Amino acid sequence: MAANDSQVTERLDPQQLVSIAMRERDSGRAAGAIPRIKAALEEHPDHLRLWHVLGLLYRAEEDSGAAVEAFEKAVRIAPTDPKVTHALARVTMEAGSPAVELFDTAREYSPADGSLLMGRAAAQSAIGNTDKAIADLDEMLRANPGWLDGQDLLANLRWMNGQRDRFVDGYERALAAGPSNEALWFRMINSLIQVEQFAEADRTVGRARPYVADIRAIDACEAICASELGAVERADRLFDRLAPHVEMALAVRYMRHMLRTGRPDAAARCGEERTEDAGANEMWPYLGVAWRLIDDERWHWLERDDRLIRTYDIGDRIDMAALADHLRTLHVLKADMPGQSVRGGTQTDGPLFARADPEIRALRAAIVDTVAEHMQTLAPLDADHPVLRQKPGPVRFGGSWSVRLTGSGRHTNHIHPKGWYSSALYVSLPSEAELGDPPAGWLAFGIPPEELNLDLPPFKTVEPKVGHLALFPSIMWHGTVPFEEGERLTVAFDVQAPPS
Repeated sequence: MAANDSQVTERLDPQQLVSIAMRERDSGRAAGAIPRIKAALEEHPDHLRLWHVLGLLYRAEEDSGAAVEAFEKAVRIAPTDPKVTHALARVTMEAGSPAVELFDTAREYSPADGSLLMGRAAAQSAIGNTDKAIADLDEMLRANPGWLDGQDLLANLRWMNGQRDRFVDGYERALAAGPSNEALWFRMINSLIQVEQFAEADRTVGRARPYVADIRAIDACEAICASELGAVERADRLFDRLAPHVEMALAVRYMRHMLRTGRPDAAARCGEERTEDAGANEMWPYLGVAWRLIDDERWHWLERDDRLIRTYDIGDRIDMAALADHLRTLHVLKADMPGQSVRGGTQTDGPLFARADPEIRALRAAIVDTVAEHMQTLAPLDADHPVLRQKPGPVRFGGSWSVRLTGSGRHTNHIHPKGWYSSALYVSLPSEAELGDPPAGWLAFGIPPEELNLDLPPFKTVEPKVGHLALFPSIMWHGTVPFEEGERLTVAFDVQAPPS
């Protein structure tokens, strides 16, 4: 720690240091705050909140082993404190260790905390007890049917556990008892839309209308369903009624409708008005498609810059066979996640890079170095470009996971609107004979979602090779060409934009 940092630490009391550290964490600079908190702990070794915030800083850096140690110290100081007992349970789960008993302990001191109950269900699922997690959640929701987040989690767990025919049963039971609960209607409709069950969502919209006061919101749900079901005239009427489409989510759905129905100029106009809006990452991919369809040169500026997509060979830094064996043990879910791109495979839950397993720590270190190297290749900056405007900075992940595809598994064409850069690291691949003829199993860029019925080919493909890491903008359409048989095991992650 620099001398001036030490002097600042001496002048500030612990609570001031805690407040500063939390602001640094929230701005993406947790690493810089850690030395100051550790120095303060040398002067105040039994200060509960200093240990608590140290654990939170380590958690922000995905150093779960160090975070567990900090939270364990905090719990020894204050064993009944609800914040630190909850934090210890959650970070223990993220580290990859059993945590159900820790969640049960934390519940003793905060029995009404719904996030604890949800964490406990995730901990059960992480060790392969998804059936028990579903049963426990279902029992809780019988007693408290209006617990919205719990209803969402129950639906998601049932979907991932293969219970596709009854995944919204919790909502249905709650609404049968209290049909005037507007929020529950919207949660169920959104859950159905998320898994593309648009016909059932459309029917549910009709059932909900007598109980819903927010007419604009229910009209938006119906417009989405009508468009996705091909009811063009009904969707047109609804989108016209909803104009102007000021909400980004609604604007994106309107752009999808315009693209699907052969009106790319209208889609482009809508997107061009919103390039500086919050949440514009959701819109840019559709604007790119619109520009491509109308032969606007700005499409090349947005997506065809040679700097945007790069592949790095990191196989010599990682024992790929050992990593593959370890990742297979983490695929405990039975089916794909709702709202995700995986078809014919499974995806791990929770932040993969937060795990304390040595295989994952080595992998994360190699990837951090590679992403940092990639950032240096993006110069010169372009202040108007949604990707190339970012200066290099600390590598921070917005999510990390593993995907295991088998048989004719694939990723649908999709984006990651909450990320800046996304990725595919190939850990294990089928043999050439199992894959089938090229480009079976390849990563393809530029194909919009098939439900838009647009005949646009990929503008770039990447051949998968074990140990190769592909990095590409999160807002770029990407998907996997289906393959015939075998196992395709990958690691993927989203990089957050560096703090400005």
